[in-house]
Amino acid sequence: MIRYLKRKNIDIVKYNACIETAVNTRIYAYSWYLDIVADNWDALVLNDYEAVMPLTWRQKYFIKYIYPPAWTQQLGVFSSFKIEADITKQFVDAIPKKFKKITIQFNSNNDLSLFKTEERMNYILPLNKSYEDIYNGYNKNRKRSLKKLGAENYSIDKKINASEFLVFYLNEQKNYQLKQDQITSLQQLLNSNQKAVNIWGIKENEKLLASLIWLKDINRITYLLPIATKKAKEKGLPTLLISQLIKDFQNSNLLLDFEGSMVKGVAGFYKSFGVEEEKYFSFKMKLLF
Repeated sequence: MIRYLKRKNIDIVKYNACIETAVNTRIYAYSWYLDIVADNWDALVLNDYEAVMPLTWRQKYFIKYIYPPAWTQQLGVFSSFKIEADITKQFVDAIPKKFKKITIQFNSNNDLSLFKTEERMNYILPLNKSYEDIYNGYNKNRKRSLKKLGAENYSIDKKINASEFLVFYLNEQKNYQLKQDQITSLQQLLNSNQKAVNIWGIKENEKLLASLIWLKDINRITYLLPIATKKAKEKGLPTLLISQLIKDFQNSNLLLDFEGSMVKGVAGFYKSFGVEEEKYFSFKMKLLF
């Protein structure tokens, strides 16, 4: 039986255990993460937390709707067993009718074949080989960029503080477009003191040129939020940051999750590291009043 539980009634220990042991675990689905990034969230729970589906929601003009929060790429159904199409349908059918609009980005392991969806693309890089072997899969541009950087004296600071990153991030003109709730959740994420949240950067004359927030869980290193000045991009500093991540976690069972992009140029940059494609699907539905 699938039950709808409000956040206050969820057994957080059992819920997080389900996420951690799921074959399709994602850091976005942990309770601590959702508490930060979502306005509100509840969950659908199968039996005694055999499978769970977080429902992140908002309310506007007395209308409640399910939405994908900023800084979460994939949610959906999580379980220690494979999620077949009929299970996905049971969960979708169990979403309370009080939610009049639904937008969910299901994780790549959920079978959405019974629904009309929009395909989206993620890029992942298995880190189960040596850095040298992974480097051999880089394209010519990435290798050329690293070769040029070898003649420079840039070093990576692995302990950038939250406020320094945020000032640097918001000083980039395009990021002024962020809504206040996105900025607030980003601040809370950076100040969460979770070991899973890491901030790296590269400086010149004590000023950041490039920086990166990355997340770590039991299966993935998530390339959450990169930022670089025009000069940093021209010099290839994002390539240096990514290559250091690969070096640090080479020969492991982890995946480097680039979070994909539907932007051609960004996607091309990620592909240049020899990544694999990971398809996931966006599901939308409106209910009549």
